Amino acid sequence: MRKFFALALVLVIVTGLFGFQIVLKATTPFQEGHILAEAMKRFKEKIEAATNGTILVELQIGKVSEEEANNQCSKGIVDMQFTGGRPVEVFAPQYFFVNAPFVIRDYEHFLRVWNGPIGEKAKALIAEKGNMVCLGTVYRGYRQMTANKPIRGPEDIKGLKLRLPVVPTWVKIWEAIGATAVPVPLTELYQALKEGRAEASEGDVTQISSFKLYEVQSYLIITNHQCGVGWITMNKAAYDRLTAEEKKLVHQIMDEVCTWATEKLKASEGDIIKFLQEKGMKLIQLDETALKSIRDLAAPAVEELFKTTWPVTTWAEVLKQ
Repeated sequence: MRKFFALALVLVIVTGLFGFQIVLKATTPFQEGHILAEAMKRFKEKIEAATNGTILVELQIGKVSEEEANNQCSKGIVDMQFTGGRPVEVFAPQYFFVNAPFVIRDYEHFLRVWNGPIGEKAKALIAEKGNMVCLGTVYRGYRQMTANKPIRGPEDIKGLKLRLPVVPTWVKIWEAIGATAVPVPLTELYQALKEGRAEASEGDVTQISSFKLYEVQSYLIITNHQCGVGWITMNKAAYDRLTAEEKKLVHQIMDEVCTWATEKLKASEGDIIKFLQEKGMKLIQLDETALKSIRDLAAPAVEELFKTTWPVTTWAEVLKQ
């Protein structure tokens, strides 16, 4: 019976030899080695140890897209997801500026926004519209570019076939810079670059490394154009079935895991870049003049999105946080 329910990918409570046992199904769209996959494994280890196995976590790593992971968690097909910004984009889209290129300065700035009044409203919408409780966030590293030709400024981005997530706001910003957007789900990232459907990509360095993009991309371009963030959410019905003590423990351990993962990524970000270089990627560090030129091209699109898509605040107000 326990195996049946686990394969059905739902939260189940079954009678075990020593009492009741809770099985949580957790998913991440990212591959082994990505910081969110590592965080999910760490959560499993710590919650199972803390409860002597009365709470078990079953892992699904890199099997579904970000879109499908979010859909499954919202519907309760899985109980938890360790993912990118899809929960905000789908269920609190007017607050999706927290996960957009060029808007947020760094992770500390993100935390001030996300844990302040703006973020609390976004979390409430995710609970209301998406049927999910936000349990924590993880720093994923700054997002950089990869390409098969040198990128030294906006003139090299013009007409560049840039793989992007299927995220319309990101597409709008990058097209304002001059790129030709190629929206592709994460699960197709490697193949799109290998086949030439896209000739460049952008993403955090753990994504670049764990998806082995060094096999299909020649250059790593340091742009720091976006502070990468991972979200952990839990299906609300699954969350509500936990006792008050279990909820407290889940939050406590998740806080520890998010801190651990964030500190690990911050400490290893430089090492990952060195690893990518060892794998043959040529490093290009854009100078401040080039970076400013790219930001200046993006700015009108960002301002327009705050008027049309993110009207709950302004870019100026966000930067004051």
